[in-house]
Amino acid sequence: MRRVSMATRDELIAALSRRYGEAGRIERGRILDEFVAVTGYHRKHAMRVLRSGCTVSRHARRPGRRVYGEAVREALILLWEASDRVCGKRLKALLPVLIAAMERHGRLELDALVRTAVTAMSAATIDRALAPCREATGRRRRWPSGVPSVRREIPVRTFADWCDPPPGFVEADLVVHSGPSMRGSYVQTLVLTDIASGWTECGALLVREQHLLTEVLDKLKAAMPFSLAGIDTDNDSVFINETLKAYCEANRIEFTRSRPYRKNDQAYVEQKNGAVVRRLVGYRRLAGLAAARELARLYASARLFVNFFQPSFKLLEKRRDGAMVRKRYHPPATPCQRLLADERTTEEVRTTLEALQKQLDPVALLHEIRYRQRRLVMLGDKARIEEGEPEPLEKFMAAFQAD
Repeated sequence: MRRVSMATRDELIAALSRRYGEAGRIERGRILDEFVAVTGYHRKHAMRVLRSGCTVSRHARRPGRRVYGEAVREALILLWEASDRVCGKRLKALLPVLIAAMERHGRLELDALVRTAVTAMSAATIDRALAPCREATGRRRRWPSGVPSVRREIPVRTFADWCDPPPGFVEADLVVHSGPSMRGSYVQTLVLTDIASGWTECGALLVREQHLLTEVLDKLKAAMPFSLAGIDTDNDSVFINETLKAYCEANRIEFTRSRPYRKNDQAYVEQKNGAVVRRLVGYRRLAGLAAARELARLYASARLFVNFFQPSFKLLEKRRDGAMVRKRYHPPATPCQRLLADERTTEEVRTTLEALQKQLDPVALLHEIRYRQRRLVMLGDKARIEEGEPEPLEKFMAAFQAD
């Protein structure tokens, strides 16, 4: 098909652009069809041309990306380090809370222009700006039978059965710290994850025992900002027994279990096993009373940092299109933010969370976490630990400064 000349195209654009702008949807479609047929333009390009009223050069450059100064970059690196190096999407959601907390405790003082520039950054721009730092560090992460009768009495709950429960319904799991060998006795971690908010509590178990598990569960239940209404476990015998069943009945806690060999039924807590426990503790072998005590101290600080300063994604919906599964997520938010935004959260809980959040210093918490991690590494490697204070906070802060 013969195409019209450039001069004719300009005349045609001048004649149709005003008519295109004033026309309705159906009429614009007809004009666009005729214009594409005559000019040979791609349909998207034709739409831009008719909206602007002039031709766009094929070699015209798009406007360049906004360039941020060194002060903005340094502030972003400091905030990234204080967040424990989370990804750009999570850091973008965390920035307002993190900046306010650090300024409240005198850890940060930003110029108004720098603050505006940092908070205006998109998640993609944050990732691009932090790419050299990630390459320099090398890694994104620093730390890396017979069916018993009681089992038949506990109802099964699958992942699809969670229909937006209120805060207080949790999934529970155990994470072992056995190292490369499962022989002997070793410390384990009890993990509880709230379905509605993602609030996570961790407790150290010296040995694998039913009564000890209920004692640790009691402590974690008391630390939660909401009442424990339901608990969902896997089919491990340390959970599926008369002891835990009687404990749940006495405390009016709904007790359910997942299907055997279906880890996706406990997707919420399984994700936290890696994102929280393994990231904090790693895969070293931890055994003995000293390791259990040190692990409990680590979790005492980590629970505040994770629940108040670590945004996470939450699945909104999942659709299958043939072999492809499409997932949509809620915007990243911390468990504390989700609890405050939930209409089912009581005013008493809101007041408690807001008051606690104002007192927390994320840098001091991260400093304490690193100190406890170093002690756990020494215990895991069977090295002697000499009692002493952690390194000065000023020295820890100096490590955040950009080179």
